Amino acid sequence: MQVQKIDLFRLNCADTLCPVGCRVYTDTGLFGDGEAALGYGRGSFAALGALRDLAPLVLKASPLAHEQVWERLYRHSFWAQNGGPAVFAAISAIDMALWDIRGKYFGAPVWQLLGGVKRPLRAYASQLQTGWKSHRQSARTPQQYAENALAALEDGYTALKIDFLEIAPDGGPFDRRALHGPLSRSVVRLFYDRVAAVRRAVGEEIDLIIENHGNTDTPAAVQLAQAVRELGIWFLEEGNTPTPQLLRQLHAGAGLPIAHGERIYTRWQYAPYLADGSIQIIQPDIGTAGGITEVKKICDMAATSDVAVQLHVCGTGLSTAAALQLEAALPNFLVHEHHILQERPQNRALTLYPASPVQGAFLPPDRPGLGDSWSPLAMADGLHYTVQ
Repeated sequence: MQVQKIDLFRLNCADTLCPVGCRVYTDTGLFGDGEAALGYGRGSFAALGALRDLAPLVLKASPLAHEQVWERLYRHSFWAQNGGPAVFAAISAIDMALWDIRGKYFGAPVWQLLGGVKRPLRAYASQLQTGWKSHRQSARTPQQYAENALAALEDGYTALKIDFLEIAPDGGPFDRRALHGPLSRSVVRLFYDRVAAVRRAVGEEIDLIIENHGNTDTPAAVQLAQAVRELGIWFLEEGNTPTPQLLRQLHAGAGLPIAHGERIYTRWQYAPYLADGSIQIIQPDIGTAGGITEVKKICDMAATSDVAVQLHVCGTGLSTAAALQLEAALPNFLVHEHHILQERPQNRALTLYPASPVQGAFLPPDRPGLGDSWSPLAMADGLHYTVQ
């Protein structure tokens, strides 16, 4: 069995997501789908370009030789060694598609090939500052933050994540210049009031995650964490720009577990953070950190340092399916991120079997391969190229 051709595409934007993906075809009729998770933010055309450059290296390769293919993409593309999100998003998409083919070839879901078990995977509702499902409300007042949190609890979630300083009191974006420390008393008070309102509304048993999206610097993140530590915060995510030195300072000053890693790529980049204990929960994205092949290795490295895993998932249902497959095989799995974007109808229409949690937990798919595929709607949309 050999790779015969590869379709590459950047889909038209749905909401704030412009998905980039591939479909890898073999000479036996089997095919596999993958996603380069740079569709959010600004980077989708870079991922598509990297896919066009790397795809010829995969032609005529055995799709079952995923380790060999990964090494070829890493060693023979020049920029992959110590590379960044564009090149690794492309490698990720190809690797994901090869695992999809592998599962279909053996007639088994990927989690089974990885040695996992079918078990409930706890999830949290992510980015509630913009509302949840039909409760679409960009929160400004503390009461609105509480209402958004309660909307997610109605779906059975026992863990929530909110960026409390993404939206300003006037409803516009928060001025990021005001988020570098030392912070003004008014900013700290606004932050505390919003967090406290959510804690009062959801009670003491709900796990609450603070998301900063890297918009705060280290002194500001420490100041904010200290202000709300008494409210029982599960962990702080992306409190600053990740470097081992800055994260050591953040963890020591905040007194909270620190989650980071959606903008850290490959085992080599993760190694110094694991060596010095500066991250307590790693968040690699299968769609940007090297695919299932590489992220499994990152997670195993983390286990040797007693570091938990919460895979970053900000893409389509295909990225969700890939994450569930790997999470079912991880002994250090902590929780699954369920992003609000994945509940929007226009995004759910991009794959055939978009998964949703039931009472705040997922079950990994039973279908062979990843358990989801690009829909005909997605395959007919956007900008397409074929490499053969």
